[in-house]
Amino acid sequence: MTAQGAPVRRQGPPVGEGTLKDLSHPGRRASSFALLEVPDAPVPEELRRARLPSLPEVSEIDLIRHFTRLSQMNYGVDTGFYPLGSCTMKHNPKAAEEVAALPGFRRLHPLQPDSAVQGALELMWRLERALCEITGMARATLQPPAGACGEMTGLLIMRAFHADRGRARPKVIIPDSAHGTNPASVRLAGFEAVPVPSDPRGLVDVSALAGLVDEDVAGLMLTNPNTLGLFEMEIEEIARIVHAAGGLGYYDGANLNAILGRCRPGDMGFDIVHINTHKTFATPHGGGGPGAGPVGVVDALVPYLPTPTVERADDGSLFLERDRPRSIGRLHGFHGNFGVIVRAYAYVLLHGADGLREVSELAALNANYLAELVKEDFPLAYPDGRPMHEFVATARRLKEETGVRAMDVAKRLIDLGFHPPTVYFPLVVEEAVMVEPTETETRETLDAFAMALRQAAAEARTQPDLLHEAPVTTPVRRLDEARAARHMRLHW
Repeated sequence: MTAQGAPVRRQGPPVGEGTLKDLSHPGRRASSFALLEVPDAPVPEELRRARLPSLPEVSEIDLIRHFTRLSQMNYGVDTGFYPLGSCTMKHNPKAAEEVAALPGFRRLHPLQPDSAVQGALELMWRLERALCEITGMARATLQPPAGACGEMTGLLIMRAFHADRGRARPKVIIPDSAHGTNPASVRLAGFEAVPVPSDPRGLVDVSALAGLVDEDVAGLMLTNPNTLGLFEMEIEEIARIVHAAGGLGYYDGANLNAILGRCRPGDMGFDIVHINTHKTFATPHGGGGPGAGPVGVVDALVPYLPTPTVERADDGSLFLERDRPRSIGRLHGFHGNFGVIVRAYAYVLLHGADGLREVSELAALNANYLAELVKEDFPLAYPDGRPMHEFVATARRLKEETGVRAMDVAKRLIDLGFHPPTVYFPLVVEEAVMVEPTETETRETLDAFAMALRQAAAEARTQPDLLHEAPVTTPVRRLDEARAARHMRLHW
């Protein structure tokens, strides 16, 4: 039974069903081609296969049922609550999907002349202005196809800025609780990553930061609220320390969803901002598919933005400006993932300023409500601070009492009908359980998820072996993630 008392949903086909090839029987067809009314045209000898491919032969009904059952094995934001802390998996509004599917957007070709795509350029122009208003930046690029590429873009802009001033500063400071993409992006951009520790409150240790910042530091990468879900109360002093040494402040937009309409990174003192549109503006997320990671900058950094930029001529028409001698160049083919940008614009337009502020308020309310419900079994890692859009709890006490770890709890939640939250991140928290409910979930959903967490904790104390073996209701049982990560077997 689930935490809500409903029968456990066992998703997908029996594992023994196999592949389409296993269902194949000679002579079965899922479709038939119409008879041609023209003579056959034989394939030239040099183009013929030496052997025909061995394709499965199945009926239409078997084909449909097979792929439908496979689709039911997937868990996504349209099928259930997805509380992955830091990943911000929230509902994708269907209105935005409809807008992106309009023929004028869907059927564009990237090589059409500017004069033929004025509507698309107008949307890009308006979205750029909206993002700059939201973040406090002067200009932005919509080109990066994902948040990680946005990080890379911002760091390349940072590098170009310092190179223009005759000194290639080699270091970028990142907090010890940072997203894993931060140190990776820093190294990929040619910098050395220098960690700054957290203080007992879970915030940046300002005195330690002051000791790290010197003329070799190109900048500081930071999100606010930070990866622990806590607002950096001394952010203005942090920005002052970095700027006093000639460095730049980089805002990782992973947690922008928490502060929409209430404060802006630019007003905190940041010079570069990247935005994960899936985390903030509810564009599709996951599967390594198309995304968007716009990057905004202050006035001094505008010359380095990727090319082309969208500009407005004196007659009001819009065009793509490619003559930008100080630009860091192109980061993606053509103009980024335009369909995702359309969805983000629809989200911003549908909400407006008041609606975006309400988004952040409800996200913070839901996170604090859920944290309060589960605090007896999963207390906050830093209980002196008030979390915002997400919270980081710890299963350390449960592990000490029962031997059941955060991963065991996560796997048991699958049996109870829920996707697990993020575990073991950030790395500074032992047995971390990181939960982000987002603003789109109802109170009933949060109550049910809290009940499931409490049930897992109760089971850990009475039947720990059940959690060690979980999940037990899925087509595939527990995987060895550590082994999979260390010994990858990639297939195409």
